[in-house]
Amino acid sequence: MGKTYEKIDDRLRAFIEAQPVFFVATAPLAADGHVNVSPKGRSGTLAVLGERTLAYLDFGGSGAETVAHVRENGRITLMWCAFEGPPKILRVHGQGAAVFRDDPRFPALLARFDPAVDGPSLRAIVLVEAERVSDSCGFAVPLMDYREDRGLHAEYFGRKTEEEFSRYCEGKERVATSLDGLPAIPLPLPARPGPLG
Repeated sequence: MGKTYEKIDDRLRAFIEAQPVFFVATAPLAADGHVNVSPKGRSGTLAVLGERTLAYLDFGGSGAETVAHVRENGRITLMWCAFEGPPKILRVHGQGAAVFRDDPRFPALLARFDPAVDGPSLRAIVLVEAERVSDSCGFAVPLMDYREDRGLHAEYFGRKTEEEFSRYCEGKERVATSLDGLPAIPLPLPARPGPLG
């Protein structure tokens, strides 16, 4: 039986932090716009910042639909599934915001993450304020064994300098704008604060 929660308590936080993958869903306001669902992985790239606040690191390597949608309307849903242990699906519906590299909040938010997951390919931090936290049974979610994170993304982008990554972003069709033409990542990419800047 599903339940709605007032906040992300210690038990829910532990569940979130134990999952190796989560999913992000967003959509534009236009009725004919593209709904987007993205899987997110890489250990250490999601942080529960408070009882109703989460954030995750947005890296290059694909389009920027999520960023474009939260810039337009803020609506976002995060979902975790238990692939091991007792069945559970947890969803956080909320309002998202893209915090770009030149935003004054960026350094303090980034400090809440493990420095080992940072790198030149970090485009933004997606900040989520929860409006609804709920779970459901997850009885139909299969049991699967987690082996390890894939290292390909971090290795590939870890070889790029800031300048090379900026050029990479400028060469991609769906970084500055979404599939529906909404503004996404500002280009040229804002400079990084701190040692990588």
